Amino acid sequence: MGSGSGFACDLTLNSVLTPRQKAQYQDQRRIRSVLASARTVAIVGLSTHRQKASYFVATYLQSHGYRVIPVHPKASEILGEPAYPALPQVPDSVDLVAIFRPAHEAPRYARQAVSMGAKAFWMQLRIVSEEAAQIAAAGGLDVVMDRCVKMEHGRYDGTMHFAGMNTGILSARRARRWRSRGL
Repeated sequence: MGSGSGFACDLTLNSVLTPRQKAQYQDQRRIRSVLASARTVAIVGLSTHRQKASYFVATYLQSHGYRVIPVHPKASEILGEPAYPALPQVPDSVDLVAIFRPAHEAPRYARQAVSMGAKAFWMQLRIVSEEAAQIAAAGGLDVVMDRCVKMEHGRYDGTMHFAGMNTGILSARRARRWRSRGL
């Protein structure tokens, strides 16, 4: 682990990934690199409902300086940003495509992320598609699978306990923070 993290942040999630897949798609260096280099995040499946995980994650990312581009088939605007009905209709360049859609839809979004020139493809917790991962990786994208972008950012930013994530560790010591824009 690096600066701003320690034993309290070593979470072991109940992932269905094999050890090989974990090493390939949950590599800490890759995750840190993706989070540090991304500026614009297209969130496929960003909900208009405040209580949904995708909305919560998008709000968190915005509050940490990321530009969030909502991809939702029926919304015109979410979180003050224009929403697009489909990923290929996003007119701006995108660094990271994060999906909150079922795993069987992931290969389609991986192809679209490659076509639009994204740099990374992120499948949220419990979204596992080896096919999508292979498509994105073959297209030159960094791939993260079965991880939450908010939780991973918080792990390295030292803010995991803020905005709804309680680590269960009580301490008077301030966390050392990494710079999410320049590790």
